Amino acid sequence: MDRVVVVGRGGAGKSVISRRIGELIGAPVIELDALFWRDPGLRPLAGQEWVRVQEEFVRERPRWVADGDLGPYDVLSVRLRAADAVVMLDYSLLRCAWRALRRSREGRDFWSWVVTYRCRWKPRVLAEVAVHAPGAEVHVLRSPRDASALLRALRGM
Repeated sequence: MDRVVVVGRGGAGKSVISRRIGELIGAPVIELDALFWRDPGLRPLAGQEWVRVQEEFVRERPRWVADGDLGPYDVLSVRLRAADAVVMLDYSLLRCAWRALRRSREGRDFWSWVVTYRCRWKPRVLAEVAVHAPGAEVHVLRSPRDASALLRALRGM
């Protein structure tokens, strides 16, 4: 595992597991939110600019953990083509909503994405994985217990 894409709905804990994976495999964590959202007002990057930013970090770094899922704003194919592993946090809506509420206030777009993730966005992400990263290891984690098991396995490598 050298180039890992971590995805999942908001509040799932992508940043936490990304940091842990990064520590275990000795790879830097690329925080996608920090690259994508421009202040003030959290303006998103334009599509082509987002593609360019991703191509740059994929090309310049032999190892990385890409932390983030930008839902309807994302161009996932760029990092999937370079990935050798995909970790999807498929935690329950209740768990993710609770975590997101504790973390910060979010807008309507965020909540629409969180609520519809499993039925609308998860199938799209998995379809993109099948097309752009057919040889990648895919880990769909449905609970924190699943995440702990993956981290234990990585620790043992």
